[in-house]
Amino acid sequence: MPRVATTLALVGIVVGLVLVWRSSQQARPVLVADPVRTPGVVNPDVRPETIAETICKSGWTRTIRPPVSYTNALKVRQMREYGVGGNPSDYQEDHLISLEMGGHPTDPRNLWPEPYPRASEVDRIENEINDEICSGKITLAEGQQRESEMKHRSG
Repeated sequence: MPRVATTLALVGIVVGLVLVWRSSQQARPVLVADPVRTPGVVNPDVRPETIAETICKSGWTRTIRPPVSYTNALKVRQMREYGVGGNPSDYQEDHLISLEMGGHPTDPRNLWPEPYPRASEVDRIENEINDEICSGKITLAEGQQRESEMKHRSG
């Protein structure tokens, strides 16, 4: 009988720890881009008449992407400004208006610390919107607006 009681007690402890861990994961607040700190800034080189040579040209964003040394330092500063803690590796220094949508590469008003895993989800959405712009399904301005609203509303 003591062996059964001990086994049940251990099972109860394990279940309790799993429930506490799961609730702490679900309670993590969603961080959204602050429209005052991060309103979004566009790259003046990207206009409707230049998208074929810029955002719709394969590899173009690599030519304008800021160095990691710049974005990592900015991320740490902006994490303090946004009042978030944790490890900087838990965040991606993200462009509010992505480079794929004609966002400014280095202006701090276009960058913010977006937490993972949301940052990875948003990267996929950005690529989809870029495809819609480049195929003519939506305009550049519509894509930029949609991306901005998404990040200000739901991160």
